Amino acid sequence: MIFKTLEKAGKFYKHYSKLAGFSTKIRNTAPDGDKIKNKLIVCSREGRWKSKRSPTLKTNPSAGLNYPDRIYIHIMKDVGLWTISKVVLNHSHPCCLDQAKMLKQHRELSMFVRHTSETHEEARIRLSKTYQSFVAAVGSHRELGFIEKDARNYITRAVRNISEEDDAKEFGKYLVRMKEKNQNFFFELNLEDDHCIKHVFWANARNMAAFDYFGDVISFDTTYNTSRYNLVLGSFVGVNHHGQSTLLGCALMKNEDIQSFKWLFECWLRCMGGKAPKGILTDQCTSIQRVIELYMPTTIHRWCIWHIMKKIPSKLNGYKGHNEIEQEMSHIVWNSYTKEAFGRNWIDFIGKYGLRGNKWLSGN
Repeated sequence: MIFKTLEKAGKFYKHYSKLAGFSTKIRNTAPDGDKIKNKLIVCSREGRWKSKRSPTLKTNPSAGLNYPDRIYIHIMKDVGLWTISKVVLNHSHPCCLDQAKMLKQHRELSMFVRHTSETHEEARIRLSKTYQSFVAAVGSHRELGFIEKDARNYITRAVRNISEEDDAKEFGKYLVRMKEKNQNFFFELNLEDDHCIKHVFWANARNMAAFDYFGDVISFDTTYNTSRYNLVLGSFVGVNHHGQSTLLGCALMKNEDIQSFKWLFECWLRCMGGKAPKGILTDQCTSIQRVIELYMPTTIHRWCIWHIMKKIPSKLNGYKGHNEIEQEMSHIVWNSYTKEAFGRNWIDFIGKYGLRGNKWLSGN
């Protein structure tokens, strides 16, 4: 069979699978530069795997069978059309013709269901009640052709979610309202050409007052990302007189490049009256290091011990007895209470395990 596009070939096999009583998934796609040259579509139950957990931890380890049903679709370069070059129709499991429409791939919401769900959402009618009305209209859940989760996902995507551009506008309005309530609230918002957030920094009056008292040594962390738009969350944190963390400002950034950090640190210093801390702890990031050298040349810069220690397993797992090495290294780091004691213990540790050639341990 020959199709004009890859999408039409995929839709054909999806329609066949619904009629035959199973669902499909894409097993492999072979690229040819920036285009696709062939695709393998298989039964969704295809595969062979074993649980990584031992039976003592999991009494029923999962196991799958290799269901061979599949089709190969590849492009005919000379004419630019797509053809199904190989078909395997055998299954190692029974196909359920009467239940196929309830498989995840084949469940769908009609235009009537979508319109009714949107109308009820605007009227603040709970979705569970809306779904039960659909069930009552057709007689059973099985006759409906979708489940409540499908309707809930549709409402979340189509009604409750707004675009990234709209979110950026609303966030900007929120920052302006905070500024109107308290003139000591500080923020800077930098948008991209498509009006999405590129950089934003904000700090309230309490953050600035905390820096005046507890800003001698601070930490800057970019460990976390936002869930929806994958923006980097940067936080400036100090420690108060009770040993508690205190926030000194927050930022969202599109990228962790040197230009973004330049923009951020310049904003933060302007917010704090141009006063740089005596010391700062950060992740082992070259871009951050260069910006600190540029904007805070008198500040002592050190790498965060937590970021360093979490790298130990990946850096030393190639050595024989690496568990013992990791334990002793952690003991030296956390239990050497003076600079001299750490120096002696470190030299003995390096010699004992023959780690003089390790670039990570010997680097600065």
